[in-house]
Amino acid sequence: MSSGMPRLVDTTIRVLSQEPLAGRIPTADLLRLAELLDGAGFAYLEVSGGGVFDSAVRRGVESPWERIRALKARTSTPLALALRGRFLVGSRPVGRDFARRFVACAAQSGIDVFRLHDPLNDVDNLREAAEAIVAAGTEFEAGLLYGSGRHEAVVEAARRLPELGAARILLNDPAGLLQPHRASELVAELRDVSGLPVGLYAQGAAGNALAAAIEAARAGADVVAATVYPVALTMHRVSAEAAAQALAGLGLSTGLDLDLVWAAADLVDEHIGDEPVAPVPPRIAVRAAQQKLPVGLVAALEQQLRSQAAGDRLDEVLAEVMRVRDEVGSPPLAAPIGQIVASQALINVLAANRYVTMVDELRDLVEGRFGRTPGRIDPALQRAVELRTDESALDNDAPVELEALRREAAGLASSEEELLLIALFGEEAEALLRSIRERSGGEESLAASGVDQVRAERIRELVRIVQETGIGEISIEEDGMRVSVRRQPEHTGAAALAPVPEAELPPAAPRDDTLFRVESPMVGVFYRAPSPGAASFVEEGDAVAPGQTLCILEAMKLMNEVKAEIEAVVRRVHVGNAEPVEYGQLLFELEPVSGPPLL
Repeated sequence: MSSGMPRLVDTTIRVLSQEPLAGRIPTADLLRLAELLDGAGFAYLEVSGGGVFDSAVRRGVESPWERIRALKARTSTPLALALRGRFLVGSRPVGRDFARRFVACAAQSGIDVFRLHDPLNDVDNLREAAEAIVAAGTEFEAGLLYGSGRHEAVVEAARRLPELGAARILLNDPAGLLQPHRASELVAELRDVSGLPVGLYAQGAAGNALAAAIEAARAGADVVAATVYPVALTMHRVSAEAAAQALAGLGLSTGLDLDLVWAAADLVDEHIGDEPVAPVPPRIAVRAAQQKLPVGLVAALEQQLRSQAAGDRLDEVLAEVMRVRDEVGSPPLAAPIGQIVASQALINVLAANRYVTMVDELRDLVEGRFGRTPGRIDPALQRAVELRTDESALDNDAPVELEALRREAAGLASSEEELLLIALFGEEAEALLRSIRERSGGEESLAASGVDQVRAERIRELVRIVQETGIGEISIEEDGMRVSVRRQPEHTGAAALAPVPEAELPPAAPRDDTLFRVESPMVGVFYRAPSPGAASFVEEGDAVAPGQTLCILEAMKLMNEVKAEIEAVVRRVHVGNAEPVEYGQLLFELEPVSGPPLL
């Protein structure tokens, strides 16, 4: 047993920023959460990773790079980013130059620690990103996935990690397979063969993850990943509060300030506390535990089957997942390999003919383009892949030429980090960047206000209906968002948009209907004055005219003026200078000079 005391690593912000929880907590509260966690005594805060980048780009609201910088500005605890070996944060392997440039951007944005693992536990796939991490002067934590069933492969990989410059090995159990006694044995064995400190990232229902964490710490694990209680309960992670108290009882104090951690838990609970064991129903969690599969993978499969009116075939698909996994060499089912295997299993079952249609990425996995699998690939599957491979398929292996992409994206990618987003996520990243450009051009962007691309188009369609017909008002409600478009009297101009993301806004307080409410049109930082030390644009009691500037909102490094729409007197200012604000948050209440506001 190690004489050193274990420390906890917090993963709350990363888990809250990826599916299925992405977008449930307003950015302003996420930044408040970071400030609470910053003072709690965690070894570092893991704030981003592949799932976070993917969710940010798909939602089309905010650059994942900007999120990292905003968190860095409010914290002093080291920040960490999880990378998937040669995949980085995407679903396709990238080359050496790409990895170097991505890591450099992440380090410049504020990342101090990189948790780098390969989905196949192929150490050779870590080399390029590891070199970039070391060259950037940041810390390289080498992850090893538990779940391939090939114990000797994990141990051999650990033996090779010191030569890459790893500062620590992190045993990662994404499927909840690691039993407590095995956690203890593996921590000791990996430390002995590598000479490096060893930590643990564990998941699992029914308290298994917490038990594994405790046994790992008793065996000398120097860091254990955790999250605040509501997220731990929801997503089957290790609770920081429970782990800290249990370890302290064993004489292994983590040094955590539990009052601050509970305060952080209360803040998270305000947004997800009313959803019983959501977003994973117990039925799905039970199947994941029985089949020894990542719970998120099972939930995604169930959703896909329901969308195709085949919800009763989940057990059949899960059995096929295990069969496909064995045939492709028994890889751990972490992202993105898990998604590839699950997609092929789904197709096999719904097509009623195995491998008649083959996922391109599965073919790449079988042909070794993603690296070496832990086990032997089925010869029959290899032959099937060979029959389906043609010269055009091989062209997909060409590395992304960033300079050529820069020329193609002229005017859209204005920085290295934006170019990397386009290279990783293609058209979806372009849509995100266009919404950012609309803000810089002064155009109203629904996406900039927290509305994703699909919903934004639906809102525009509502506007067209109102403008082209005699309808006075039309509303729709879907997935926790109510959108109303109302025709205003002639003197107010075009139809007014009022998207209300109800899941993100607190219950409306009693309001004074004689006052005109000025609400934030975007996520940003509120400034009362044009520059530090300058007088505020307005004070309570000031009279304002239509078009007069009330404040500035800074979003994505751009300054957006919020102006008065009516002649009025400022009665209340609801936000302090330099405070973050969320879309729809009340900024000012104005008393109209000519009577109550139009409703």
